[in-house]
Parts: sequence; C-alpha cells; structure tokens
Amino acid sequence: MTQQATQAPVIVPREKLDFDLDGDIPKYWFGGDAFKTRYFDAMSTIFPEGERYFISCVRDFRDQITDPKLLADVKDFMRQEGQHGIVHSQYNDRLRQQGIDVDMLENTQRNISNWARRTFAPVVTLADTAAAEHLTATMAEALCEDPKVLGQADHRMRAMYAWHAMEEMEHKAVAFDVLQKVAKAGYLRRTFALVMVTFLFNLNVMLSTRYMLKADGFSRWQRTKMFAKGLWWLFGIGGLYTRMIPSYLSFFKPGFHPWDAGVVPTYKVWLDTFNRTGDPLKAGEILWSRHAT
Repeated sequence: MTQQATQAPVIVPREKLDFDLDGDIPKYWFGGDAFKTRYFDAMSTIFPEGERYFISCVRDFRDQITDPKLLADVKDFMRQEGQHGIVHSQYNDRLRQQGIDVDMLENTQRNISNWARRTFAPVVTLADTAAAEHLTATMAEALCEDPKVLGQADHRMRAMYAWHAMEEMEHKAVAFDVLQKVAKAGYLRRTFALVMVTFLFNLNVMLSTRYMLKADGFSRWQRTKMFAKGLWWLFGIGGLYTRMIPSYLSFFKPGFHPWDAGVVPTYKVWLDTFNRTGDPLKAGEILWSRHAT
C-alpha cells in the first residue's frame, strides 16, 4: 500500500444535517463585520452552482474509470458535493430574506458554468475542477487550523463551514486522480487551470461581495473603506490567503499529489466528535474549544 493510500481518509457523504440555519443568525454573523460576512455569503451563493459544475465535469469521465476504488470515490465525491449545494442553498434563502438577489447571482454563475462546458473540452473543465478542489481544500485548512479565522463567527456558521471544510479534505484528490489517471492531463494543463481558477474565483467573490454591500445600503465611500480593510484581512501580512501560500503553491510542484500533505490535525478531532454525537454543531464547536484550551 502506498503512503498516499494510507493517508487518504474515507469519503463519507453526510446527509440531512441540521445547522439551525432557520434560527436567529445575525445578519452580520462574522463578529458584526459586514465585509467578512458578505465575503463568505458571496462564496455561499457560488457554491450550489459550482458544486453542480464539479459533479458534471467529473461525471464526464466516469464511464472511462476502470479502478473500482476510484469509481467508488467518484460516487461519494458527487454525493458530498450535492449535499454541500443543498445546505448552502438553505442558507442562501436567508440572504433572499435580507434583500439579496440570490437568483441573479446564481443565474450568473449558472451561465458561466454552462458557457464553459459548451466552449471547452471535458479535460479542460475537469482540470478546472481539480484546481478548484485544491483551492477549496487549501482554504479549508486555513479555516479550521487557525482559531482567529472564524473565532468571531456565529457558532452555526462556523459549524457549517467546518463540515464543508472537512468533507473538502476527504475528497480533495478525487478530481485530481481522474484528471491524472483517466484524462491523462499533463503538468501545464493542471497548473494553468489553477492560475485561471484562482483569478476567476476571487473576481467572482469580490464582485458579489461589492453587490451585497451596496444592496445593504452602504455608500460608495463606506464600501471603499470596507474593501481596503477587508483586502488586508485577506492578503495582508498574516492574512487569510497569505497564510495559505505554501499549501497553495505545492500544486505547482512536479509530481504533486493532494495526499502528499495528508489531512489537517483537526480533521480527526472533528470526525471523532461527529461520529460520537451525530451533531454537526458540536463537531464544529469542538474545533474552536480545542483551540481555546
């Protein structure tokens, strides 16, 4: 058995989870910070269509897979991604109630996804998916390993993003393995995809964040100040994305595989708590209580 195989966790679709998204979650649930809240809210509006896109791009190659293990992983990958879309759609209903035109944002994302699948070969969109999975797995690591990132967030939102992050780590190698073993894509294909996905993802989230803050009634000057402070939070010294740089750049290493780095230490803490209690809220909170001790 290879080292990669020993490091890979079991991909477990967890369905019908209750994060109390119908509860009294504050509008600005991220410590009262409008920019940070709307930045994550913008990602949430992208996820349902994005997950469907990833599922479709991997499914394009399912009939060509002969490895039973990879075939099973693809099935569980699709189930996990489907659940992510469902839960974020539930949260996005809250945004609609706040006056955010979620339908417009999701339609924009759907049009982009449909255009990409009509325009590019399946191997290109699969490379995009593998790159996006690396990006989300790297973000998941940053979210769950540093208590400062979501420490001020509402506990229900922390739990939702913790669950999403842990499952992203479980299936982070699936699209990559299909790309390498089945589509036979080379180094330039996958690395170029990461550059493009990184740029387009950030552009999309920033534009959606700007729209949400405008819809909330903030003036142009208020939004400018929020973005200046928010961009430093993301890209400044010790920022959310700055601390991701080593993990992010590992994708450009020849011979890279997602399981080279294994899973983050908090994965086992989260998994043990969830398996013992069946409660995603308790599993999410254990990460931050662990950091606090």
